[in-house]
Amino acid sequence: MALTLRSSTSFINFKDSSSLKTPDDYSGMVCFAQIRPTCRLRARNSMQEAPISRERPSLLEGRKNEQGEKLHGLPAPHSQNGSRVPVFVMLPLDTVSVGGNLSKPRAMNASLMALKSAGVEGVMVDAWWGLVEKDGPLKYNWEGYAELVNMVQNHGLKLQVVMSFHQCGGNVGDSCSIPLPPWVLEEMSKNPNLVYTDRSGRRNPEYISLGCDSLPLLRGRTPIQVYSDYMMSFRDRFKDYLGEVIMEIQVGMGPCGELRYPSYPESNGTWRFPGIGEFQCNDKYMKSSLEASAEAIGKKDWGNGGPHDAGHYNQFPEDTGFFRRDGTWNSEYGHFFLEWYSTKLLEHGDRILAAAEGIFRGTGAKLSGKVAGIHWHYKTRSHAAELTAGYYNTRHRDGYLPIANMMGKHGVVFNFTCMEMKDEQQPEYANCSPEGLVRQIKMATRTAGIELAGENALERHDAGAYAQVLATSRSDAGNGLSAFTYLRMNKHLFEPNNWQNLVEFVKSMSEGGRHTRLPESDTSRTELYVGFIKGKSEQKINEAALV
Repeated sequence: MALTLRSSTSFINFKDSSSLKTPDDYSGMVCFAQIRPTCRLRARNSMQEAPISRERPSLLEGRKNEQGEKLHGLPAPHSQNGSRVPVFVMLPLDTVSVGGNLSKPRAMNASLMALKSAGVEGVMVDAWWGLVEKDGPLKYNWEGYAELVNMVQNHGLKLQVVMSFHQCGGNVGDSCSIPLPPWVLEEMSKNPNLVYTDRSGRRNPEYISLGCDSLPLLRGRTPIQVYSDYMMSFRDRFKDYLGEVIMEIQVGMGPCGELRYPSYPESNGTWRFPGIGEFQCNDKYMKSSLEASAEAIGKKDWGNGGPHDAGHYNQFPEDTGFFRRDGTWNSEYGHFFLEWYSTKLLEHGDRILAAAEGIFRGTGAKLSGKVAGIHWHYKTRSHAAELTAGYYNTRHRDGYLPIANMMGKHGVVFNFTCMEMKDEQQPEYANCSPEGLVRQIKMATRTAGIELAGENALERHDAGAYAQVLATSRSDAGNGLSAFTYLRMNKHLFEPNNWQNLVEFVKSMSEGGRHTRLPESDTSRTELYVGFIKGKSEQKINEAALV
């Protein structure tokens, strides 16, 4: 299925694969020359990222930028052509074991050596809250991550670390299960309203509800305080590596680490692509906020738990009174509710990023935040799947510029997925437009004056996917990419053809996405290995395949 998820939500099943295309389903979009096994190529980082000025607009600035039917069109090209785009590779979800140790250190060492030879900039790892603070409040175990940081440094690579405050397990591509810390789950059992709840009362334990951000419900601490203490502990433990080895901290702000509501949970078949999802505003703290907002404008009856006609997880927009073409999403009530729902999400992100900004200020590490690539039903007027996730983006309203402005206020890089997807590869009935969505994100980040980084949404090794990333990485229209993180390192990546495609992709990205064909022979006396690697290097590739 055409999803944009990277890691984790709860209760997922893997059986809905009827619309999932494999790499073999796509024809290659770039013709790579045959490369001899002994050929060597080098991707030198000769060009630095072009600096991007950051404005610091207010949180809600840009929320009224309605421009009718042409709202999502792009302005004139932005000038960053030729800039190199560093490539990172995501490490396995279980890089650190449940016991807190580095998993398979020998294979990891070989993998990092191979990635370095391919010219990648570095790797990304999830720092799971459920592993680090599992033994009790304020009891942190960073030892497995410390071993990884040292290993990354020894290979001359850089590291992106995700502050993963969400549950891992059961989602597309997940290979392990890491729940929230046991002591947090205990508090959830005592107070079920700590988690997001849909209209039917289904509760989702993958992330703490933003409705209780500022309430001391976690043994005397608020969720924001808990996240802040966690980030401070990380900063203090790794202060000597920040800005030198650890170059980026991606701050988790919701399920899958993304700033969104868990509106499309796949657990037990609850949601299937391309369903519209459901609003998640029925825990008592969210309901209390909605009631107060409705009363404040003299519309008390608007505070009764969200729209009653928004349908169910697996319906289509036209099946509902709220999301259909002329539905109540575009009524006075609809505007009120969607403004409240999306603003709560913005404020949640603002609180966490403000804390992170203060904690990591002066360390030399960048901050980033991730937004989900919800591309299904993008071609409809209401953009229903985006609305239930908290993105107030419709045919007449830009829902991503307010998010970009909020991130810009804190100097945060906007990280976005589905960079490898093309509209023509999606099922027509789902009204998808990943390309249109990416264009809109590029425009929003350009307007906000912030950096844009990208990821692929699904594991792909084919030339067609890489070619699409190369195309979206350029700044021909809107922002170009400041970095790209490839999902994900596993044994399939080190298969000869897949490995060759990765090496060629890294080479092209090092040339600003302009280089789409490699020569047959080595003409530059370079050090980047292509094809089969001889001697000890070949042994390391084989060891890496054990990851």
